[in-house]
Amino acid sequence: MSDLINPKKISLIGAKSEQLARELAIEAITLEECDVALFLVSAKDGIISADLQRWRQARDLYIPSLVIICDLLSSEIDFDDMTAIAGKMLDPIVTPFLVLHSDEGIPVALINLETLKISDYSSGVKIEGDAEVEHIELVAEFREEYLEDLKEAGDDAFTAGLLFPALPWIEGSKIGLEQIIEYLNKVPALS
Repeated sequence: MSDLINPKKISLIGAKSEQLARELAIEAITLEECDVALFLVSAKDGIISADLQRWRQARDLYIPSLVIICDLLSSEIDFDDMTAIAGKMLDPIVTPFLVLHSDEGIPVALINLETLKISDYSSGVKIEGDAEVEHIELVAEFREEYLEDLKEAGDDAFTAGLLFPALPWIEGSKIGLEQIIEYLNKVPALS
């Protein structure tokens, strides 16, 4: 198991599960035995019915779950649009981070909607800084909605399996990995 992730049992379901397990240096286990579940949703291919059934099973078991949006480079659907689709197909989800793009339309950074810090990966190394005024204005509505959802749900809603964060993951880059690990580390190992 990765030294960056506190020991726990993690289930990965959906597109690119094996690739994400390798990048996180974890061994995935079954949904029934896990402490936390990662549901990978392809922006290119969507959600298959078997994954929808697994989602319902995770809800019945109150398993803390993250929705990981992948295939963002190979799809015309962006992170914001895919989270809206996933939220309709699964359950309402929250987006603690939004993807920022270069002038060429390539995902290069994430903005944290709670802290308004930007994690910029455009140089190949993460550089963290404060959001500029234009970024703050760009995400203002998303931030307000996210903070309202958090307030309504309560502090422990994610770990109780009642609040479902959606996070982007850009395969082959570091975009999203740190944020996934951060959420995984919020979940105590139960088994």
